[in-house]
Amino acid sequence: MCDLRLFRACLLLSLALAATSCQGTGAGQALQTATAADPLLQSPSPSSSPPLEEPGPLVASPDSPAPITQPSPASSPLASGAAPQPGDPGFIGPVPSPEASRTPSAQTTSETASGPQQFSDLGQAPEELRSYITDLGTLGVLTGQKGSQSDQFSPNKTITRREYARWLVAANNRLYAERPGRQIRLGRPGSTPAFTDVPSSDPDFGAIQGLAEAGLIPSSLSGDSTTVQFRQSAPLTREDLVLWKVPLDTRQVLPSATVESVQKTWGFQDTERISPRALRALLADNQAGDLANVRRAFGYTTLFQPKRPVTRAEAVAVLWFFGTEGDGLSAQDALQALRQQEQQEQQEQQEQQDAQAQPQSTPNEAP
Repeated sequence: MCDLRLFRACLLLSLALAATSCQGTGAGQALQTATAADPLLQSPSPSSSPPLEEPGPLVASPDSPAPITQPSPASSPLASGAAPQPGDPGFIGPVPSPEASRTPSAQTTSETASGPQQFSDLGQAPEELRSYITDLGTLGVLTGQKGSQSDQFSPNKTITRREYARWLVAANNRLYAERPGRQIRLGRPGSTPAFTDVPSSDPDFGAIQGLAEAGLIPSSLSGDSTTVQFRQSAPLTREDLVLWKVPLDTRQVLPSATVESVQKTWGFQDTERISPRALRALLADNQAGDLANVRRAFGYTTLFQPKRPVTRAEAVAVLWFFGTEGDGLSAQDALQALRQQEQQEQQEQQEQQDAQAQPQSTPNEAP
């Protein structure tokens, strides 16, 4: 190293002498320019340090642990105070599905059913019918006029045709909430009214018009040109109670019936007073056995009394079950399914909260 420095010093001295002797000439200027441009010919300052080598890759030796690279604050979601999101390394929990934010359309149910209802006069109802009222009330089926709120059910009061039409649609659509193919579509405001006394502005137009358009109640749409009015405020009779409901149980064309066939199956003494349409519904209803609407609402009887008004409690008993033996749903079934759904949602919510409560761990980046 010393010989090299001595050589450089001697070389610089020789060049300086040569430049002095050639000062003012073109050769001297060229020599000065050449020596100034070449850093190898300049003597380093004693205070300068040798250049540092470029750092190479870190290699762990047997005596020292491998180096750990910590993530920068900007790369960590916890450093900025924001909660980890799906896709972040520190995220723990279920990843929400895009479908979770979509709410299914339930127009046919929401417009005819409300929240759970409890009644203070349930003790006035026949004991055999109280559970039916409780179940359908819990499902929010027994709704009154829009905007009306009352804890009085009046179980022994006569039900009107309007109320029964509203409850019939609400109960059917609530029990078959998961089976749209069995729901009754509500009448649209722009539809031509099936009855002259039920305009589109009527609060129950959707239910009444929907029943008529489905062919479940007699109207001009079903070929009955004489039925031009619905008479919504008139009392509901027993034969209309069965006539409107049974088609929703069987889901098929009602069988042909005669006075003799109904009298033989039911044993009614007043079969001759029953309308031909109601005879067909009664014959089909008898095939349901113990699940027959007549047995559930009126118990055992040898008199049908087709024109007798129906009470609100009796109507609820009929609406408590839809279908036939082996293929039907009750309000109790719907409540059980609702409770199971609520329990499942609570369990999923609890699992999500437990997952979010776990300590967040930040994974180490690879070297």
